[in-house]
Amino acid sequence: MDQDLAFRSATELAQLIRDREISSEELTRLYIDRIEQHDGDINAVIVRRFEQAVDEARAADNSEPSGLLHGVPMTIKESYVMDGTPATWGIPSYKDNVADHDGLAVSRFKAAGAHFLGKTNVPIDLADFQSYNDIYGTTNNPWNLERVPGGSSGGSSAAVAAGFSGLEAGSDIGGSIRTPAHFAGVYGHKPTYGIIPQTGHELMSGIPDADLSVCGPLGRSAADLELGLDVMAGPTGREATGWRLELPEAPFDDLKGVRVALWPTDDISPVSRETEARVRRVGEILEGLGAVVSDTARPEFDVKKANFVYQNLLNAVMSSAQPPAVIAEIQNVVDGLDPEDMSDAAVTARAAVMPHREWVRHDVRREKLRIAWDEFFDNWDILVCPQWAVPAIEHDHRPVGDRSISFDGETYPYGLSLFWSGLIIASYLPSTCFPTGLSEDGLPIGLQAVGAPYRDRQTIRFADLITREIGGYTPPPALV
Repeated sequence: MDQDLAFRSATELAQLIRDREISSEELTRLYIDRIEQHDGDINAVIVRRFEQAVDEARAADNSEPSGLLHGVPMTIKESYVMDGTPATWGIPSYKDNVADHDGLAVSRFKAAGAHFLGKTNVPIDLADFQSYNDIYGTTNNPWNLERVPGGSSGGSSAAVAAGFSGLEAGSDIGGSIRTPAHFAGVYGHKPTYGIIPQTGHELMSGIPDADLSVCGPLGRSAADLELGLDVMAGPTGREATGWRLELPEAPFDDLKGVRVALWPTDDISPVSRETEARVRRVGEILEGLGAVVSDTARPEFDVKKANFVYQNLLNAVMSSAQPPAVIAEIQNVVDGLDPEDMSDAAVTARAAVMPHREWVRHDVRREKLRIAWDEFFDNWDILVCPQWAVPAIEHDHRPVGDRSISFDGETYPYGLSLFWSGLIIASYLPSTCFPTGLSEDGLPIGLQAVGAPYRDRQTIRFADLITREIGGYTPPPALV
């Protein structure tokens, strides 16, 4: 079978299956063969259900096409609940946490006609820019095995980039969809908060949706993101009694007249000269196509304060499941802090043990940020900005506090680029990460297209249009 099919978009693959030009079983076996041939080096698909997938593909071939993804084989992030498979979040104590049912996201993909080859790797507790853990080992970037594919949806981005899967679903609280998409050269969409339920993306059932965290698709085209969004989005059964989701269509079919603000770098979170230049190059192309472009337009808020709000809200969520002994240790640290200490470590520690009344105050500050963004997007359709300071970084399994990143002759904190993720996610905005081509070192560079709340189709449409001019998905050369 033509290996090129492995790199086609899910949208194209679904159409080929509907038109009976290929069979679901043929495509499923192609992906299985590729995983068995190449994934030993990459280690993306760490939970495999190949026999069941072939049976499900045969069933699809013997039935009338139904659903947006009829017959399309896909993988999904390990943290989603799927019958008969573990959902450990990379935490060794949960290694035997095997589901006896399908979670909501998996059920929705199956209802759309997809079937699953398996699940993809994550960092421990979904809390790293790298994807490794003691249960499944380390996932490598298909573009360069010495580099990371991102985290926490690192297995997801690697599987899509390597041609192991038709489509993927990840999750994002600190760039965990967008950073892997950037590192691996694929598309990823962080939706407006709340439009895709988190039910079924869980270690245990009955947990309400966490603040900031979202679920969303990764794919090899912008059209795949919209397809995945259509499958995943919408209210749960309880909510569906009273409301339904109607995302507006994108108001443009080309880039002429589209109002685009550029945010190429920032003093609070510098990016490499090459990354900044890529943002500016996108602006030049947009101007040539008749778009209205500014590299000075910004929302009316203090950037440092905005980052401070995100740090507090993020670490409140990340510490919420810690056992009492750990919280007690953090409280001891906080008690010994100088009140004037506003270092990242101090902010993180205080956020982990803050009282609820302090969280409410940060939530009020967040609302002021959201209002500023609303006013900004009254005048601008899209914001283009970096996702990370540099292309894919090298593996580094030292304690997080000992890690750093270096570029352009300077060394920076490991978590520097959380700024670019948090700027967007703290205010619940949609963001589409799109590939813009390779760096001088042959690694992908992705950028964010950010929009107003519920303008998800607009950011996806922009990503589609701009990548017709620059970038877009290309297969890693070693895997073609």
